Order: sequence, then C-alpha cells, then structure tokens
Amino acid sequence: MLKERQSWAIKDAALLGELGTLLAIDDNDALLLGQLTAQAEQSAPEMIETFYQRLLAHPATAEYLEDVSMERLRSMTSGWFMDLFRGPHDSDYVQRRIAIGHIHVRIGLPIRYPLAMLDVILHFGTKITQHSENPEAALSAFQKLVALDIAIFNQAYEDHQLRHLTHLVGNERLARRLLMQEQQT
Repeated sequence: MLKERQSWAIKDAALLGELGTLLAIDDNDALLLGQLTAQAEQSAPEMIETFYQRLLAHPATAEYLEDVSMERLRSMTSGWFMDLFRGPHDSDYVQRRIAIGHIHVRIGLPIRYPLAMLDVILHFGTKITQHSENPEAALSAFQKLVALDIAIFNQAYEDHQLRHLTHLVGNERLARRLLMQEQQT
C-alpha cells in the first residue's frame, strides 16, 4: 500500500514556508541581497540582452518569442531578475513565480528551457554578489533564491500535470498514487 505524503498538501503560497525552511532562507539573506539592488539594476540591461540573444539564436526557443512583445518580455524578465535582489520574498513573490511557471506551461514551453536559461541568471547574479561586504554570504543567499525559483517553476509544471491527471481519474490522491506506481514498476 502506498503511503499518503504530507508534502502533497502543501500548495501555492504555503510553498514559501516549506521551501524557505528547507533552503534555510532567512532575513539576513534578504538584507544582503537588498543591499545589492543598485548593482542588480545596473547589470539588468546586459543580463536581459544576453538572455534574449541566446533565446533568439536557438530555433527551438525563438519560436516561442514570435508574435510577442519583446519589450514587454524584457521588462517582465528584468523585473523577475530584480525581485531576486529587492524582494520581498513573501507569499506574493511565490505567487508571481508560480504565475510565471503557469504561463510557461500554458504556452507549451518545455521546462528544460527556463531551467537551462538560469545559467545566465546565475552568471550575472554571481558577479553582482561580489559587490557585497560579505560576498560569500551574498552568493549563498542568491543561490538559495534561485533554488527557490527553480522549485516553484517545477511546482507549476507538476501542478499542471497533476490537474490534468486528476481530471482524468477523478481525484488528486488517486492521480498521485498512479504517478507513484508508474515509477515503481
């Protein structure tokens, strides 16, 4: 018999509490990153240029950018990047991140693309953290926030998959059990 898991009940904004604890995100992390907001603002245009040059140069990702406002996307991505530094990293932050993940799901963007593009974010974020009075702690804080975003993006994809399977089989618990059994066979 498959065991019911407590993690299954954690959804939406409750992810922050669970993942914040798991990643040991604390007020000092927010303070360190917040002190780097000006440097992040200065780096954001170059990060955005690098980010979209890569996406547009790759045919499999460029097709998702056809017929969309690049100015709007650049602005949204810049805001997303800046939020890593300026915070606040609260339930609204989590909801915005989940919404981004849901948009990616809705347009059919495979999760491998947003995850692969995080190397651009990591590169620029790492450079920014070197401006901190405590670069090691700032880098650790930045990496925690990126890990939080990765978990939230993945959750958005998992939520979509689970909703679809739940619709097919009638309830979430049965859908989770089916997913688990498939992996165990």
